[in-house]
Formats: sequence, structure tokens, C-alpha cells
Amino acid sequence: MTERYGAYALAGNPAAPAGVLLRLLALNDRGITHRLSYRAVLPDEVAEAMLAHPDRWVRTLLAQSWTADPRLRARLLDGPASDALAVAMGPHPYRIQVPPLPDRAYERLLNHERGMVRYETVNAPSAPDHVLVPLAAHADPVFRLAACRRVWHLLSGDARSALLTDPDGDVRTAASLQVMDEDEERTEALVRTLMDDWRLGEVAERGRLGRALAERLVADEVLLARLALNPTLPADLAAGLADHGDPAVRLAVSARPELSEDERAAIDWRVGPEDRLDSLRWVWDARHDPETLRRCARSAHTWLRRSAAVCPGLPQDCVELLAGDADFAVRLLLAEGHPEAPAELLLDLYLHGEHRAVGMLTARPRFPAVGLARRFADAPDPRARALALRDPAVTAELVERLSRDRDEGVRRVAARDPRLPLPRLLELLADPGTAPAAAVNPALPPGEMAALLDREGVPG
Repeated sequence: MTERYGAYALAGNPAAPAGVLLRLLALNDRGITHRLSYRAVLPDEVAEAMLAHPDRWVRTLLAQSWTADPRLRARLLDGPASDALAVAMGPHPYRIQVPPLPDRAYERLLNHERGMVRYETVNAPSAPDHVLVPLAAHADPVFRLAACRRVWHLLSGDARSALLTDPDGDVRTAASLQVMDEDEERTEALVRTLMDDWRLGEVAERGRLGRALAERLVADEVLLARLALNPTLPADLAAGLADHGDPAVRLAVSARPELSEDERAAIDWRVGPEDRLDSLRWVWDARHDPETLRRCARSAHTWLRRSAAVCPGLPQDCVELLAGDADFAVRLLLAEGHPEAPAELLLDLYLHGEHRAVGMLTARPRFPAVGLARRFADAPDPRARALALRDPAVTAELVERLSRDRDEGVRRVAARDPRLPLPRLLELLADPGTAPAAAVNPALPPGEMAALLDREGVPG
């Protein structure tokens, strides 16, 4: 992290003018430039300066920015040839859909002389379907492989058949993985092919099992915890694993879809509060089936309820039920994943949850704002007092009062509030504890921004 804390903060100030941002860019400070590259709005002058910057790492930051205009990122292809790889890789943000590059950029990248550029292009998460679908018939097996993995559901029957009989073994395997849930013979072939491959677990859990193959896998104890989750594992073989010595196997058996609540209760399973479990595939596959989701939401089995909580099609009565669930993870998953998660649930988790993920809940659209000043301005908990500043009706007087709060965290939140009177904002800018927060405040006049850079020795 740069020692110029004010300069670093100004890089994230949404109201910082181009002149200030260009001074920051000229520092060639990696932390500051990284923050510049992720601004919601990058002035044209700054974008052009980054685009033509002599240092490749600056241009790479621009290529990796998910807030930068895709047309701007594509223009890096007109610069040094070495930038093509960064453009091809593109941004990889968590849970954010990045808009694709212009089609002309994909045409250039897919025909690039470097194989690594072509590989990264077809595997970039932002590559659009209409670019990937035609690759199913491409001469390059890397392209056909990407089509198998990314757009199988969009391919024609003829294209799928060709990929299933592709001359390249990796392509055939990737295609077979797409249809193994419907094809016993392909599942058996995949088991032979992938016996020492990490993808064997996927085959064990999802592949359609014939009786003979299922018996052999159980007898050989091949990935039993994954195998027990496979809905095509014969019920009698699954029942035989219900008292297995491995608790992960017992848990998997207890979560099978055909079991009744009494049958689940008869198995010695346990889910701890901190246990991380992937959503059950059979529940996700039924995400648009209200009755299946109701059965899962009302189950005594924690894994079923957690799996139902992440389904956006969960009926409203189940949303209300799971909002009061005794399992913290159920409530958190509901809050994170369901568009109708109750506002009071989000608020309660934020105020009382100890998991680090609760801090992200304030970004959810249904997180409350109206009335928070009345409820929390005088709360004993500083995190609650800080929430008062989210209220759109909060007065400048209250913002100033909270800017003098005994808790520095509350003062920092107030320092970022554009409703804070300017004289108090400048006082906070002079306080080392709150200066970085005050420098982000969009109400800070450009002249004060420039003066801050002067004080920190940033060349004009």
C-alpha cells in the first residue's frame, strides 16, 4: 500500500476531476493505479493516458478492469503485441457479469498467432455465446473443447454428435461429460478413462449408473461420498452405505432425494455450523419446482434447507420460513441469493452475524435504508450507529454529530457522506485517522483535492 494515503483515497473519489487523476497516474504507484483502473467512470483523458502508457503493467490493469468500457479494453489490441494476452484474459471478478468485447476484437484474438492468446480468449468468462457456438466445428481442438464446456446447451444435434465422436480424445471426453447423466455406456467409458483424473468425482456424482458399474464402484469404494449423491445409484446400494464408517458418506446418503424424513433421521449424519457444503444438485435441478423446494425448506435436514435457500424460485412462504431458520448458514445463503430475502433478515445478519460475508449484505438491493437514522443514531453498537448514515432522510446536523462519534469507524463513515458540512469535512481531512475517508467524499472541492496532493508531494 502506498504511503500517500490521501492520494490513494482520491483515486477512488467519484468526483475527482481528470486533472487530479492524471497527477495520480503520473506517480506510477501500483496501488493507486490499480484503484484508478476500477473507477466506475474513467474520464476520457485518463483512459487515453492509460491506453498509451509506456509501462505494460498499467495497460494490463486497464485490460483487467471490469468497470472499463469493453471498447476501451479492445483498443489495447492496436498497441504493443504483448497486450493481446491481457485483453484475452480480461477481467475475472467474483459474481459480476462483465460485458463482452466488440465482435471485431474477438475475431482478432481468435486468429492471433500466439496459441496462449487464443486459449485465453475462448476460456475467458466474458466471451459471449454467439462467439463460442461456431467454434464447435473449428479445426483447432482447443476451440472445440471450449464449445463443449461453455455452450453445449446451445449446440445443434449434429454439432453435439460430431463432438461426441471427435478425433481428439480431450474433446470426446468433454462432450461425454455433458451427456453422461443420460448415458450408462458413456459413464462407464468415462470411469475407465478418468480413473486417475480429478473429474472422476464428477462422473461418480452425476453419471448415469448401470447396476454392474454401481456395484463395482461401491465394492471398490470409489469416491463413495460423491457416489452416494448420485440419484441413479440403486436405492439398495445407497441404503447399504447408510452406516458407513466415513461420516461424509453417511451425510451424502442422508441427503438423497428418495428418502423420507424418518429415513433421513435414522441415519447418523451431522452438519456443523461452519461446515461448507455445495448445494445439492438434485435440489438445484428442481429450483423451479415449488413443491420440491417446499419439501426441502421444511425438512429437518440442514443440507436440504441450505440447498433450497439458494434457489431464486423458492416460494415466498418458504422464504419467510427460512428467514427464521436456526442454522446461520441457511439464513445467510437466503440473504445472499434470494431476491426477496426480507430486509429485516439482512439487517439482523449484518448487526449480529460474525461471519465475514455479512459485511457484503449492505450491497443487496433490499438492505434497508429508510428509517435507519431514527432507529440507530443513538444505538450503543457503533456498527448500528454507522447504519444511520444510510438513511436518505438523514440531516446534515446528524451527519456532523456522527462525524464526532467516539468510535473512529463511525467517524470514517460520516467522513465519506456528501451531506457532511464542508468545514467539518475539512477538519476530518486534516485528521490522520479520518483523512483517507474524507478524501473519498465527492463533496470535497477540486481545489482541496489538489491541495491534498500538494501536501503529499505529488507533482503537479
